[in-house]
Parts: sequence; structure tokens; C-alpha cells
Amino acid sequence: MSNSNRTIMIYGANGYSGELIAREAVARGIRPVLAGRNQQAIEKLAQELAVEYRVFPLTFNAQLVEQLNDIYTVIHCAGPFSATAEPMMKACISSKTHYTDITGEISVFELSQSLNEDAAKAGIVICPGVGFDVVPTDCLASELKHKMPDATHLALGFDSGSSLSPGTAKTSIEGIAFGGRIRKDGKITQVPLAYKQRTIDFGNGKKNAVTISWGDVSTAFYSTGIPNIEVYIPISPKGAKNMGKMNWFRWLVKIPFIQNKMKAQIEQKSKGPNQQQRDKLNTFLWGEVKNASGETLTARLETCNGYQLTYLAALEVNQYLVDNQPKGGTYTPTQLINNKLVQKIEGTSEIVFST
Repeated sequence: MSNSNRTIMIYGANGYSGELIAREAVARGIRPVLAGRNQQAIEKLAQELAVEYRVFPLTFNAQLVEQLNDIYTVIHCAGPFSATAEPMMKACISSKTHYTDITGEISVFELSQSLNEDAAKAGIVICPGVGFDVVPTDCLASELKHKMPDATHLALGFDSGSSLSPGTAKTSIEGIAFGGRIRKDGKITQVPLAYKQRTIDFGNGKKNAVTISWGDVSTAFYSTGIPNIEVYIPISPKGAKNMGKMNWFRWLVKIPFIQNKMKAQIEQKSKGPNQQQRDKLNTFLWGEVKNASGETLTARLETCNGYQLTYLAALEVNQYLVDNQPKGGTYTPTQLINNKLVQKIEGTSEIVFST
């Protein structure tokens, strides 16, 4: 790295998760540079936290690269990442700045893998998904693979009663338009919404669950090499039936006018959980591997609320980058650090395995 300092930039610091990360960073004595596109919001937060701020758009050009030239590592928090990740990743490669983000979008994880060689040549790390998406599930998947090296199938899932932040909710709207995703025989495959249902005990009782498009469909493959991957969340049978009905109307959500209208409504209604709600609502995670002989191994894990885990994990990963000199390239969280990463996060239980 050519940077003589170790400055962290939080881009999108005025968003729900970005602000949580910024406040936690300052509480730890870190002096991040806050950045984003909203002058008023960024300036207000930076003044409150008494840190430097910058305002600039995410268009890949010389100006964006210049804004990153003195930055050691970026925590990118401004979605939708399907639109914002590529210019930030490419600018980080040009400025030789480590890149991290809090996405859960499969397309962004796949984009990061396509930039592996460029990142390696630049000597920088690209590590998307350093929040709830996908740190705990990535660790769970990697631990299961370690215990069953010949696993051919991986299923993951989580149960969180937490409400969604505006950014996450808007990303979910985009996801509806493209249906579900699983990994089959090593390839990411499009499937209908609510493609599969099964009963799962995530660690808090048996519940009906359905498949969703989650980042691990991409990342867990690179972390474990397991060729068949599905991710589940709990939903009532009635809710699953309604989700299935949405397959008939997914094409409507692809229409920009309708999608933008839905996002505008979410912006007004969705605020994300407050601190009291975050403190109360832990997350239960479940994983299962199976080999060609039909043997299975299950693992369960409990963590703090997903949004709390996001700001804690994002700072944990970035502190690792500040303290170490990893080889340049694209990483998943467990590839960058290790399978025990989630155990470093306050409020995380030990993993319980069962056959």
C-alpha cells in the first residue's frame, strides 16, 4: 500500500447502518472520514462526531479516485450496491485502497470475484459482506465444511425478528423482480420465489421456512467449495403461499416506475430497529451439510441483532486490515480472517453441532 496513514473512510455514513458504524468507530477512538452524497446529512453527523467529512458522488472517474488517494480502507455502506459497488471497487483499485462493504447482494459478490486479479495487482483487498451479510453464515458454513470435508450440499438459514432498515428493504424490492437464487452443481441458478419449503429449528423452535436469495449462495461457494447451496428464512405457510403467488407479478416490479414507487413508500415507512429493539432481538443461525453418502451435520449459532453485528463486524474486519498486510485479491470474510471471526463479536454464542 502506498498510503502512509491508516485512515478509514465510511461512505454512506448518513444511512442507517453507516451511522451505526460511524458512531461505534468514534466511540472506540477511531477518527474515520465520513463521506456520502447527502451534503446536509453528512456534514451534520461529522460535526456532531467532530470528524472530517467529504461529499462526492459515486461515478468512476479521476475525481472519485482522488477522494480515495489518502484513504487506507473503505467501509462502503451506500446502496443499492448493485449500482454503487462497481465504481467504488474500481476506484479503490486505482487508488490502492482496501475495499469492504455491508452488502448481501449476490451480484456484488460475483462482481468482486471478477476483480480478483485487478485487486491482486494493486495489492489491495476486496472483501464485500463484512456485516450481518455474510459474516455469521460464512463462519457457520466454513466450520461445517471443516467438520465434513466431503460435503456436497450446504443449507444455511437465520431467524431474526428485527425490522428492516430502509436500505435493506429497498434492496429486497429489487430482489423480488429477479426471483430466487440457489447454487446448483456449482452454478448460481434462478428459481421461483419460495422455491423450496422445509421445517427448520433455527435454535428457537421448529418453524416453516423458505429459500431466499442471500449472499451465501455466492460467498459460501468460494469459502467452502460446496457446489450446492440454499439459504432459508422462517415464514408462515400462509406467508410462503403469498410469496409464491408473487412469482406471477414479478415482471411488474421490474418496471422502473413501479419499483421506484415501492421504494419511495418504504423510505417513508421503514426506519430500522432502534437501540432498545436491537438489544432485545438476537439472531438465530442454522446450517446443515450433507455428503454423497447421505450423512448430515447440523450447526446452530446465536448472535446479537443483525444490525448490531454489522457495525461490530465491519469495524473488526477493517481493524484487521489496518493491523495486517494481507495479500491483494478478493476474499470472503472467513478467507480474509478465519472461521472464528464471528466469535470475536460480542453477544455470539459457541457453535453447537449435532448429527
